[in-house]
Amino acid sequence: MRYTLRQLEIFVTIGRLENVSSAARELNLSQSATSTALGEFERQFGVQLFDRVGKTLQLNTLGRRLLPRAAALIDQAREVEMLLEGREGFGKLHIGATLTIGNYLATILISQFMQRHPESRVKLGVHNTATIVQEVADYSIDLGLIEGEAHHPELEMQTWVADELVVFAAPGHALARRGSAGTADLLAEPWILREHGSGTRETFDHALRNQHNGLNIRLELEHTEAIKRAVESGLGMGCISRLALREDFLRGNLVAVETPELDLRRQFRFVWHKQKYQTPGMREFVALCRAMTEGVSRSDEITLPVLP
Repeated sequence: MRYTLRQLEIFVTIGRLENVSSAARELNLSQSATSTALGEFERQFGVQLFDRVGKTLQLNTLGRRLLPRAAALIDQAREVEMLLEGREGFGKLHIGATLTIGNYLATILISQFMQRHPESRVKLGVHNTATIVQEVADYSIDLGLIEGEAHHPELEMQTWVADELVVFAAPGHALARRGSAGTADLLAEPWILREHGSGTRETFDHALRNQHNGLNIRLELEHTEAIKRAVESGLGMGCISRLALREDFLRGNLVAVETPELDLRRQFRFVWHKQKYQTPGMREFVALCRAMTEGVSRSDEITLPVLP
């Protein structure tokens, strides 16, 4: 072969980050060595894989076609190396999860995975849906766990478990005492909501359709716990997953307000790049996720294991 795995690794890292300096830091190489290696790789085949605009790099058409194939070869090469060295486990696994999944499910799942495969290394990043989708598309992570849908032609999605948002308020709120509200009632209230780009916000806005422009949005926050505390303090009403509110409803510090006029149902989903090599670690983790939700119709019905 006219190329080495190291050359592919350098190309994949630069292609994923589209920045030589960042790639050099990740590869533990100098910027000069990284740039030289990429240039030699391109010259060997008389091709150009990036469009160079000033100091920035952008994958061109050939580069975008090569990236998933090269990334798959690197993943398989790591498996071969582990096998030859007699190591068990699944190597590295980089997972991205949206906030509800990341805060309430992913850490437990990763703990179970690591207990079964202690030699594996798992990295978890928790962001909103838009960020997770982009990281999967850029090969920055292996697998995404998202709330709602991903609208990206290069990604594949599979449903995991149903989820439902719920409107809630502080116990002393008039609508909390009533227990339910119509759309007109909701439009008259101040709101504490997730930011645009989150799956939660997308589901909420879709449920209100064209009427969400009339909302009095007092705060937009990135974290569900911050939203709960703001609502509890009386700043307004909120709407997040029932899963995130189970303990609060049991304690009585927050109260559900049922909204029969709104459809707040959605799905938790797995997302990965269509051309991404499905490592055994990815398959094992997805199987573990499905085992957790077997026989469960909605996320807030999941029985969470007690960690040792």
